[in-house]
Amino acid sequence: MLRLRAVCPFSWRAFQFRSCSCKPLITEMIKCTDEGQIFDLIQKSKAILSEKQVECAFNILWQFQKQKTSFLKNVECVRDHPQFITLHNLATSQTEFMNDDTLVNVLYLTQQCATETHDLLVEALVTEAWRRLERFDINMLSKFSFCLANQHLYFSPLMGKIADIVHRKLETIEDLRSLSILMVNISSLISQHFQDQLVNKTEHLFDTIDSSQVNVARRIVKFLRNIKYSYYPLLERCNTVFLSNMNHLDLDSISKILSLYHSLQFHSFEFVKMAKKRLTEMISLFNHPHSFVKLFVALGPMAGPEEKEQLKSTILLMSEELTSQQALAVMGAMEEMESRNSHLNKKIASILHKHLDNYKPIELLKITRALIFLHFQNKELFVKLRELLHSYLKISVIPSEISILVYALSILPSPYLNEVEVSRIEAVLPQCDLTDLNSFATSVLRWIHYDRTYLDNTTGKQLKLLQKLDHYGLQRLQKCTNLNLLWEELKSLKGDWFAESLLEETVATLHRLMDEINYKNVAEIASFLSRTNYLSTLLLDRIASVVLQQTEKIHPFAILPIILPFSILNYDPPQSDEFFGICVQHLNSYLSVLDPLMLVFLGFSLATLEYFPEDLLQAIFNIKFLAKMDSQLELLCSSLSMRVQLRLMELNRAVCLECPEYQIPWFHDRFCQQQYNKDTGSMNGAQQQIYKMLAEVLGGTNYVKASVLTPYYHKIDFECILDKRKKPLPYGSNSITLGKLPEMHWESNTQITGSTLPPGAERIALEFLDSRAFCRNIPHLKGKSAMKKRHLEILGYRVIQIPHFEWNSMALSTKEARMDYLRECIFGEGKS
Repeated sequence: MLRLRAVCPFSWRAFQFRSCSCKPLITEMIKCTDEGQIFDLIQKSKAILSEKQVECAFNILWQFQKQKTSFLKNVECVRDHPQFITLHNLATSQTEFMNDDTLVNVLYLTQQCATETHDLLVEALVTEAWRRLERFDINMLSKFSFCLANQHLYFSPLMGKIADIVHRKLETIEDLRSLSILMVNISSLISQHFQDQLVNKTEHLFDTIDSSQVNVARRIVKFLRNIKYSYYPLLERCNTVFLSNMNHLDLDSISKILSLYHSLQFHSFEFVKMAKKRLTEMISLFNHPHSFVKLFVALGPMAGPEEKEQLKSTILLMSEELTSQQALAVMGAMEEMESRNSHLNKKIASILHKHLDNYKPIELLKITRALIFLHFQNKELFVKLRELLHSYLKISVIPSEISILVYALSILPSPYLNEVEVSRIEAVLPQCDLTDLNSFATSVLRWIHYDRTYLDNTTGKQLKLLQKLDHYGLQRLQKCTNLNLLWEELKSLKGDWFAESLLEETVATLHRLMDEINYKNVAEIASFLSRTNYLSTLLLDRIASVVLQQTEKIHPFAILPIILPFSILNYDPPQSDEFFGICVQHLNSYLSVLDPLMLVFLGFSLATLEYFPEDLLQAIFNIKFLAKMDSQLELLCSSLSMRVQLRLMELNRAVCLECPEYQIPWFHDRFCQQQYNKDTGSMNGAQQQIYKMLAEVLGGTNYVKASVLTPYYHKIDFECILDKRKKPLPYGSNSITLGKLPEMHWESNTQITGSTLPPGAERIALEFLDSRAFCRNIPHLKGKSAMKKRHLEILGYRVIQIPHFEWNSMALSTKEARMDYLRECIFGEGKS
């Protein structure tokens, strides 16, 4: 024993010294003012540094780095310093002696110093943490999961183990901050049932956090984004936290929240309005590309004209300093802003061109789409883009990536694919989901259209590829056994191929899985029917039944997409009064908080169905609401803004005509005059035929008027007047050039159809109804056309609707048959 003590006297003294000198050395570290002083201490004390002192050294180095402006450069200097390597080696040798808290902290701090993922210290710390995982408390577990996420280990067995621990201990967890971190990091691995449990737990714990906990709220929204679940109750509560802390939100936070809301399709007018104000105040604060690009992307799409010009001029000045990723982000924002600044467009395109070799396939698609949308012309850039896309296509084996590359090639000028590339597409088709198949089909159809238009040629390989796409699409639908998984593939599908080849089978699959429709997915299935214009009474009845049975579980924000297919497709389900009554009642308590945009669309959809809830109309038709709506319109893109204004006009018109007892005034004269003065439409072929034949049937062109406007600005294809003996009455001068609509000369309060008719005379409106007026699958009149017919009848018209499928039928294939058809419609008689 004495010999042992004699051999190792220093070790013995060092052990004693550690316990008594740990705190003084940490105190010295805390007093250090730069990295050099820390490294000097490490050099002097490396033989006696404990694991706690190692942790402290890492922590202080990290605090210094956070204060630097050129962050990455300073991190590299620190990481390459000899004493940092000493510290690194000390930590590696002490891993197993660290307590749990120190172990996880050192791992976190090591990663902040930009240490390589496969670094020996990181590997040692992760391995040791894995051994101790079961004994970690919730705070350490969350921090460790964050470290794994930094290494992109979202799908690792270790992250799976963490998910299992959270699942087992969920009932005992009371710390929402730590739980929110874990939720985000394990979201890729958990089941639907576990997702629901986490959502419920979050709701239960939400009131335990302080209203200033923006980061917790943001992580909750990020979790919902990750699991693709727009759960409105939680989104609303998080939104309230963001609104109450808006004055403290920085650019990074606002940018991330806007991006998350966009992904979840969650619209908060108040947040966007306040975010716009806050971001506008920041324009003059940033003069570095890193921050200003972030501001440009966040503010640009919703900025006013002056702010947009200011943003564009500033980004133009910074353009030479932009990195490849910053230029890509700017180009994406310019697409959203519909930029017409040719100088800026050219400048950003030149930067993209310079870095083109560094972009991934999905980024090349974004670039291609933006350039085409902005009508940018540069042959050299397009040639380089095409070469890169073809080179990626030769080596890619991932179906989704191949579909992206093919789609990008298809939207470039003069699209083509060679035999090898077609074979590559064919090889991956069995692995493709419906989204990829639809992307391929859209590309092939564009390719076929180009060949027919410019080359007068369609090859067999194109048609053969389409047939294979049909086959695999139908096969995938027939094998589907889960409605939620099916919806993930269906929600973004659009285009001719899907409508022509897969829609019937898709609806058949939805019928087969109809029992899985519930309060969570009912709005999604309803939106599918709205988007496809497919009238399935089975599905609509099921939707109505789910709403009646589970109303309390459905958030009011989901009522609009649920009502929409009934409105668009002009369908009343069984117990329609009860169904629509419950929907309206469910909304009443939310009328004051719903966005103006949503209220207008709701009001119009219900009006189409002949429902006019007084509370809803009073909420819309008042000065305060209309002023709020005007301020929201400034934040919307021009197309959506115009759509909202048109729907408000149509709702105003419907209320005036169908509910005069509400005494809501008609206030859209000026708006309608502006819109119809812009109208440069012309008659289609069928309308020209009908006009000529009507002139013959009625006795001349002075007996028929084309393109007539009513006092409420309904546009009528043709109008004629019969006296009480059913004889046509002539108009005044009515010359018209076929193919052109007559000019409208406006005077104050002009009412084109407002003149008094002779006693017993009737005014007749003839409307040609093309395919857009009917449901896709059956000749059932859609809601807007049915509402127009009601309105014209209220205005005193006898309405004759001429469906396209009748006018173009074999029965009416001759001029004589069509003339007889028109006589029968107008006079109630056949051949003359």
